[in-house]
Amino acid sequence: MSKSCKIRVTQLQIGNFVRLPVSWKDHPFLFNSFRIKQEAQIELIKNLGIEFVFVDLEKSSTPPLAKDAVSETPTQKGADLTALTVEMNKDKLERIEHLKKLRRDLQKTEQQFDRSIAMMRSLITKLRNRPLNAINDAKELIHNITDQLLNSENLVLHLMGDAKDSEGIYYHSLNVAVLSMLVAKELGWERDGIEAVGLGALFHDTGKLKIPTQLMRKKTPLTPPEANFIKQHPTMGVDLLKLADNFPTDAISIVRDHHEYLDGSGYPKGLKGDAISVPAQLVAAVNLYDQLCHPEGAEKARTPYAALGYLYKNFKDKLNNEAIGKLIKMLGIYPPGSVVELSSGQFAMVMAVNLDKILLPRILVYDALVPKEQAPIVDLETEGLTIVRCISPAALPEKIFKYLSPRERVSYFFGGNQKA
Repeated sequence: MSKSCKIRVTQLQIGNFVRLPVSWKDHPFLFNSFRIKQEAQIELIKNLGIEFVFVDLEKSSTPPLAKDAVSETPTQKGADLTALTVEMNKDKLERIEHLKKLRRDLQKTEQQFDRSIAMMRSLITKLRNRPLNAINDAKELIHNITDQLLNSENLVLHLMGDAKDSEGIYYHSLNVAVLSMLVAKELGWERDGIEAVGLGALFHDTGKLKIPTQLMRKKTPLTPPEANFIKQHPTMGVDLLKLADNFPTDAISIVRDHHEYLDGSGYPKGLKGDAISVPAQLVAAVNLYDQLCHPEGAEKARTPYAALGYLYKNFKDKLNNEAIGKLIKMLGIYPPGSVVELSSGQFAMVMAVNLDKILLPRILVYDALVPKEQAPIVDLETEGLTIVRCISPAALPEKIFKYLSPRERVSYFFGGNQKA
């Protein structure tokens, strides 16, 4: 039995996964491909004036009717169908407007993210020659992010665009700062604590600025002396930040100890347990999560979903379990950037997670007959869909990969409605 077959519309029945051979604009359904759930949908398809449709047999819960078993008798009256079509078209237009709003919100968040990256780029440039100015700029950036974090309702964590290869440190540092501040907020920390962890996270890798670029980008395995030299970057970062006497002392421990583990297996000093400050423990967990998603060798990269699972299973004795737990709870089972298969059989990419409804993220859905720029970003809750599994982007067929455009670097930023 072939995966897909062409059948007459009269052979359709509930449970068939159908693909309509008409333009997305010429029917009242939100998708061109979907599983039929009720008889009225079949009558609406018949009403489109088409003779044939395609049915995906693998995604269907029932096979189409046999040709000799079809019934031409409509189950709904014409007036009822007209009313239903009008209602569905209205609903579709409302969804399209909602989609436009979602895209505007995402665009606004991306603009804020881009401004933050630009500030990050600027303050790193200033750090060597004008360290006081760099720290003041960083404090302003963190203060503004904290304002938004504390004064927004319905916080949504959005997936941001890819980084350029040469700017990985800016994206990584901002990503670790944003996620660390979100975790700190979820842990109930006061504003001062949230800002301190944000500032420490923002500068946690500044010591790498003292490491030759060719060594940081070396493709062949590092020699033991080279690896030991790179492991000194936390200490080098502290030395660099001491040039600025306005860098808060409670953020210094984060820069110094973000690679230390509770069991003493970390570096550079092999500290154990309470010898590592709680803010440094928090940033260590977030930093490792981001590193697992974006290691030096792209072929070793884990999906956000797999990275969280790996942390949970393998680092219980090394990292702060409360921080890991909050990170998992905050990002959801399927973090932004995850490529998933839906209960409808469709593929999608998680674009945003509402922190109040982490099990029901917003997703960008692949539909071959819907233009990419109009691809629906839908709420799972609204559509009655569920996620069946998370998959590696590399496992996607090429045309779906190009349509969804999975991010090589998964960066997060948040948006929300300002409180009155």
